[in-house]
Amino acid sequence: MDRKFERVLIKRCLQGEEEAWDELFDLHYGPTSRFIYQLSSDYTIEDCEEICQEAFLSVVKNLRKFSGRSAIQTWIFRIAANKARDYRSKQMAAKRGGGQMPLSLQAEDDEGNRVLDPPSPLPGPDGELMQGEKWMLIGEALEYLGGSCQEILELRYFGDLPYHEISETLNLNEKTVSSRLSKCREKLGKVVREIFSKENLGPIRLNNRVK
Repeated sequence: MDRKFERVLIKRCLQGEEEAWDELFDLHYGPTSRFIYQLSSDYTIEDCEEICQEAFLSVVKNLRKFSGRSAIQTWIFRIAANKARDYRSKQMAAKRGGGQMPLSLQAEDDEGNRVLDPPSPLPGPDGELMQGEKWMLIGEALEYLGGSCQEILELRYFGDLPYHEISETLNLNEKTVSSRLSKCREKLGKVVREIFSKENLGPIRLNNRVK
């Protein structure tokens, strides 16, 4: 979306124009729902809908705090990723039967930004990775990895964001984004190799290299 158009649309929303909110939702609800669906191989359509609704409630509440440093869709994706983690944590707690939330190293501020970096059960970054059970194990790897690596891998491989968008969102220069992505792929590859070797599921490919 053109940034000038985006700024005008946001201004109209903040002025209380209902048609502007409808435009914002029409433009971004679908892509956000698809983004959420990719975050876990076992999310149902109903799960994605619930997470997406929570994300957009946060968008409505916090749009005035949007800095404009990144594209609005990138900002929404970050909120959606946080809501997906919250949702997954609740699911895991319910399955354990204790009704308690698992320990998280993350807090979310009013803009949906990550304050600390969490563990997460989200699947891996490469579209060529195997599906099904292997996706679940990739999720374990990202959960273990956590931190800033998890965030940058999500934005690049799930959000399909170009380097300049990630740069603006994370307040990094593009060379740093490229370097961090490379290092994070290496870290994830090491975790994935260990998990996959235990499961005897064979090699995978990250960044076109067999791990």
